[in-house]
Amino acid sequence: MITSESVNQAIDYILQHIEEELSLEDVAEHCHFSKYYFCRLFKAQTGESVWSFIRRVRLEQSAFRLKVEKGRPITEIGADYGYSPSNYSSAFRTRYHMTPVSFRKTSREKSMKHPFFHHENWSAETFEECGKKIVVKDVPDWRVIYERRFGSYESLSRQWNSFVEKYREYSTAQTIFLERTYDDPAVTKADNCLYDICMSVGEDCPLENLVTIQGGRCAVYRFKGHAKHIYAAYQTIFLVWLPRTGYEIDTARSVFDIYHVADGDTLYMEMDICVPVR
Repeated sequence: MITSESVNQAIDYILQHIEEELSLEDVAEHCHFSKYYFCRLFKAQTGESVWSFIRRVRLEQSAFRLKVEKGRPITEIGADYGYSPSNYSSAFRTRYHMTPVSFRKTSREKSMKHPFFHHENWSAETFEECGKKIVVKDVPDWRVIYERRFGSYESLSRQWNSFVEKYREYSTAQTIFLERTYDDPAVTKADNCLYDICMSVGEDCPLENLVTIQGGRCAVYRFKGHAKHIYAAYQTIFLVWLPRTGYEIDTARSVFDIYHVADGDTLYMEMDICVPVR
């Protein structure tokens, strides 16, 4: 868990400006630290240097867009993240051991391999089946207590149990539990996935680790089933539903889940998967 709010603010700043020119000085200044102290703090909390984190996130976000934006030129996607065509191909091969062209061609096949339940076979829903579960609508903002973590989604059940117990005194009958995700585990290595575990609170909550999850226009997919099938639902949205609609993912906002039912024993879930669109 990332316990430093300064590091969390730095990560938010980086993600908000990932398509712009970013320097270590920019990030450190945003957090009001000297760059030398901030470098040590960031690496101690995340295990990565600031620049390594920025470079990795840029390549992973570009890889995700190669996967879901099939009609866009590869050079254009690379340019969005500050790469010339030759530099992009070289950096991409270093990260993924293949060219952007090869990655795009094989992205659907790679996505069919479950990253956590390795022996689980799954198939995508049809566009019509997926569409019956999706409503595009405006979703409210949520003021939440949050804890940010790096790592595999496999341990979520255990982490949720400790989170709920830790903040029990702030829970009421109206409390909503949410999860904000930043990575596609078909693109990002499981141990590098970044996510926030959250619960809604009122404006008078005195804690420091508070943030507003931005709602707005979202494609809301109603999921019901075992937790192991959540990955398939996400991939169906990305690979089947989005390409056949006029919508694009709004990368300025984060994907998040709203939990309605979560049985820790059976892992049965009912939740809304909220994908920001424009």
